[in-house]
Amino acid sequence: MAGKNRWLFKQEPESFGWKHLVAAGSTWWDGVNNALACKHLQAIRPNDMILLYHTGKEKAVVAELRAVEGPALPPSAPADAKPTVRVEPVRALPRSVSLAEIKEDPALADWDLVRLPRLSVMPVSQAQWNRVCELAKTHA
Repeated sequence: MAGKNRWLFKQEPESFGWKHLVAAGSTWWDGVNNALACKHLQAIRPNDMILLYHTGKEKAVVAELRAVEGPALPPSAPADAKPTVRVEPVRALPRSVSLAEIKEDPALADWDLVRLPRLSVMPVSQAQWNRVCELAKTHA
């Protein structure tokens, strides 16, 4: 059962991308330092769905994740760590949806992904989620 909220996480694919998450099976999503991104991370609940966006050269939404635990401190976290969430892979999108496509789409023009490019954790409306999924099913 999916959670009621939807999110987007941004990550450099070379440091911990989709392939790493699939290999690991799950991970605590840490390393978020921006105050607004941390606030969003703390609002995530188990079963919330998450789009994974690869930054760097790729700049595209590539997969879906699911929050499975948190917000909490990971078992091995240092005393000064911030609470985070544990996520697991759900599926790779049929094809990646590039930032260029997202910027060109009127239905996605007001999304934080376009407006606040440095934000690493952000909410996704149901309409935005549906549109990204529609785009992922089409040929570029």
